[in-house]
Amino acid sequence: MLIIFSGSFIVNLESSREQYNNQLLSHAQDAATALGLSLTPHVDDPAMIELMVSSIFDSGYYDAIRVIDQSSGKTILERSASLSIPEVPGWFVALVNVKPQAGEATIMRGWQQAARVEVLSNPVFAIKRLWESTLANLLWMLACSVVCILAGAALLRRQLRPLNYMVKQSQAITRREYLTQLDLPKTPELRRVVEAMNLMVAKLKSLFEDQAEHSERLHNEAYLDSQTGIANRRAFDLQMQTRLSDEESASGYLLLLRIQDLGGLNQRFGGPHTDNLLKHVADMMNVVKNQHANADSILARIRGGEFALLCPGVTHNEMLTLQNSLNQQLAAFYATGMSDINPVAHTGMVPFSYGDSPQSLIVQADRALMEAETHTTHQTNLFPVVQTDAANEDQHLWFTRLENALSKEQFQLFFQPVVDCKNIQKVIHYKVLSRIIDEKGNSIPAGRFLPWIHRFGWSQRLDQVMLSLTLKQLKNYPGYLALSLSGSSLANDATIKQLLNPLKTNPQLAGRLILELDENQLPEPEQMEVFIKSLNQFGCRLGLQHFGSRFDMIGHLSQWGLAYLKIDSSYIRHIDIESDKRLFIDVLHSATNNIDLPLIAERVETEGELRVLQEVGIYGAMGQLLGEPAPF
Repeated sequence: MLIIFSGSFIVNLESSREQYNNQLLSHAQDAATALGLSLTPHVDDPAMIELMVSSIFDSGYYDAIRVIDQSSGKTILERSASLSIPEVPGWFVALVNVKPQAGEATIMRGWQQAARVEVLSNPVFAIKRLWESTLANLLWMLACSVVCILAGAALLRRQLRPLNYMVKQSQAITRREYLTQLDLPKTPELRRVVEAMNLMVAKLKSLFEDQAEHSERLHNEAYLDSQTGIANRRAFDLQMQTRLSDEESASGYLLLLRIQDLGGLNQRFGGPHTDNLLKHVADMMNVVKNQHANADSILARIRGGEFALLCPGVTHNEMLTLQNSLNQQLAAFYATGMSDINPVAHTGMVPFSYGDSPQSLIVQADRALMEAETHTTHQTNLFPVVQTDAANEDQHLWFTRLENALSKEQFQLFFQPVVDCKNIQKVIHYKVLSRIIDEKGNSIPAGRFLPWIHRFGWSQRLDQVMLSLTLKQLKNYPGYLALSLSGSSLANDATIKQLLNPLKTNPQLAGRLILELDENQLPEPEQMEVFIKSLNQFGCRLGLQHFGSRFDMIGHLSQWGLAYLKIDSSYIRHIDIESDKRLFIDVLHSATNNIDLPLIAERVETEGELRVLQEVGIYGAMGQLLGEPAPF
């Protein structure tokens, strides 16, 4: 439009300038002729000459009017003025260069030429008209340009919408999300590009899903019981070793259930009937576990007709309620006649806490189970067990202690480094852990008070307090901090909004905060999407910790845009000795590497474990070998 305007202006100027010059010349000549004829009768009357010249000069656009004696060449009368053009800029006057035009006529005395009149016209009128027409043309062109630009932008935005979506697809791939554009454009060129992009996204998604299915299949073969679908003895041993060796883990109880004479039942009724019985018992125990234990509990079939239930963070009374409920479920199952087999099953339980030996714990539980079998022939058994100090602690004391800590935000923050496996001197981020101080001044780890927090329903309050304290720490620390959250804080939109509200007032800190969720406490997929969208608004990232048991959810990882996965320590412990663990980590790394999802190993405690992780290509690691939790 600028080129069009410039060309139009030049053409219009050249044509108008010639026309205006002719008009000015005609104007000057007409004025001179009329004045010469008017002055002829009064050629000898100077007063009349001055009057008539002044009259003509004041009524038009003239630079000068002169009356010159014909014989002597002297000027009889001259009127001149330099007329300015205030509405027109000087650069435009110089640009158009319309020059004044002159005209002349002779004044007669009879048959003799007495004098002549010279009239020099002023181009002010022509220049003003040129300026006005040019300005009007410019405004019209600008208006047309604005309309064309807006219309063109709207049209291009509509036509190039598929390209914008392709940008979103590319950005989503970097966040490990796979989006497909269903509305194909009508433009053939764009349509081919969009189809190619969709094909690439589909291939990447298929590749990740194949790797995820392969990882899940290997995991199930290694750690799930094929007959009941629950954890097998190997998975149970891994989890129990992790619980007993982790100071952050809560104490609790181990329950064993044994179906008597499973071999005899198998001979009398056949394999399918006993397999069906085992499946029903496993389902019952799973239902009871979900009703009376927390999400960290582990149910496994450890051998034959023997099942184990590891319940951290439960009190003695809660465990007795769970045992009663389980026995009632078994009695109800037999009473309904749903099974042709009517076996005898007994239960026994023992407490455990940090530092106990897994072998001795199993021996104690087996001894309690044998004691129950020798004291009763019934299916129900309430064999008393010795309570731990943690189980005997007064509920009122914990209520008062935790209420005071939450209301006054009296939590100690401990920080454990997460380092780069390739360069263990490089800290990726710090994991935030919490402690409280009891009445004697002793530090209490989270493993002891978290079960009480969950029991009182204060998990959301704890998350809010810890988030507030972590944001305060971020003001004094330039790096990244990772904070664990409870799944109850993501129960609905209101709790999510309330939890993340401090991020609104600290947007510059949110980008350096990583929130972590336990894989056993994840909300429903719909609620998870709401939470992730809220985090993206603040620039906050999300990580998943203790990953390893729920491989059924690995397909969702590509849609959540996680910052990393932290592998549960049970798969890291003795990985340099147990080759099957390394195979599992290899397959998991291959699956997540396809979507650029970093893996971080938890509780790395030996040089051998670190060496294997470095060989596999794991991104980061944390543990006592790399740095214990400590205040800043």
